[in-house]
Amino acid sequence: AGSHALRLLDKVGNKNAKGEFYLTDIVEIAGAEGLDVVATEASFESALGINNRAELAEAEAIWQARRRREAMLSGVTLIAPETVYFSYDTEIGADTIVEPNVWFGLGVKISTGATIHAFSHMTGATIAENCEVGPFARLRPGADLRKKAKVGNFCEVKQSTVEEGAKVNHLTYIGDARVGAAANIGAGTITCNYDGYSKFFTDIGEGAFVGSNSSLVAPVTIGKGGYIASGSVITESVPDDALAFGRARQKTIPGKGKELRERFASAAAARKKAAE
Repeated sequence: AGSHALRLLDKVGNKNAKGEFYLTDIVEIAGAEGLDVVATEASFESALGINNRAELAEAEAIWQARRRREAMLSGVTLIAPETVYFSYDTEIGADTIVEPNVWFGLGVKISTGATIHAFSHMTGATIAENCEVGPFARLRPGADLRKKAKVGNFCEVKQSTVEEGAKVNHLTYIGDARVGAAANIGAGTITCNYDGYSKFFTDIGEGAFVGSNSSLVAPVTIGKGGYIASGSVITESVPDDALAFGRARQKTIPGKGKELRERFASAAAARKKAAE
């Protein structure tokens, strides 16, 4: 019956007063072709009409409820099911835990045992077993998290591989890059992948350590075991096991802080008096 229905869809026309396509015309077309047409009882959700955005939202709610139930029956834990949104092609493995307010866009594949924390958003991402994502993480198309990788809070990953056991824990952008196995990316690290015209690749080797608030200006390679000092701007490739600094040296001037405070306070008082 299903194969006939799909074939007959091509014969449904819109020569009617409203110029619309009516699915029920399939019954008439099937009869005209000599096919057996019978009536059967089904739930009202199976034949909903959608003529406006409100009815579309109602149908979506019914589908989402079905999909959530399917996921839970297959071994997925949804902490607050009504707040999790799936796409039609979402694949999610057993023993995965999904916290509240998570959005799965098109093309997301999750293996077993992953943990997706609250308020995470992903599209076109692949997540291997026992990975941890979020909270407040964004995985964009091409994000590929390998076994036991971690992408933490307020991190964004796009068109990049985060290899086994690697950690991208806080406030980081990883775009057009590879993060090697067991590498650690410090808070506030940015892969500077775009010069306004083209995208460039950043390769971070296995076991590398990138200190907080670092900028990696692509194209650039950080070798295996490479160590990037916090606050560095890295514009040249770093060999295996090397230590790289890319920042101005700190200068401390005794008493200068007090002098600046007094100067700024005096200037502020003068501006306030002038405005009176």
